[in-house]
Amino acid sequence: MKIVQGLFYTKSHEWIRVEDEEAFVGLTDYAQHELGDIVFVDMPEPGETFEAGDAFGAIESVKAASDIYIPVGGEILEGNSALEDSPELINEDPYENWIIKMKIGDEKDLDALMNASKYEAYLEEVE
Repeated sequence: MKIVQGLFYTKSHEWIRVEDEEAFVGLTDYAQHELGDIVFVDMPEPGETFEAGDAFGAIESVKAASDIYIPVGGEILEGNSALEDSPELINEDPYENWIIKMKIGDEKDLDALMNASKYEAYLEEVE
């Protein structure tokens, strides 16, 4: 499994990359591998707000449908429009093909997330 340094991870297998005032959220390599071929991604509308841990969308694969949870609270700035026509991009590179761009409400929410080494240890526990 590919795990990227410098990102934050959740136990529900989402990642978040913080860049200045914005953050990008997507699914981990582990999650896309477990789901199989992704066929649909449901994303929120810009302007919607969520609390950390809320379901903000859903993802469907040939195997299953699953909610996607937001790692930190904040406001949705945009969904990745490329995924509307090509949701399989998440299977190709889950770390380049983010699902949402957001503005973080409280950066203290990041303290509850795992760094790459902690996420790797967590995956060893769940496998």
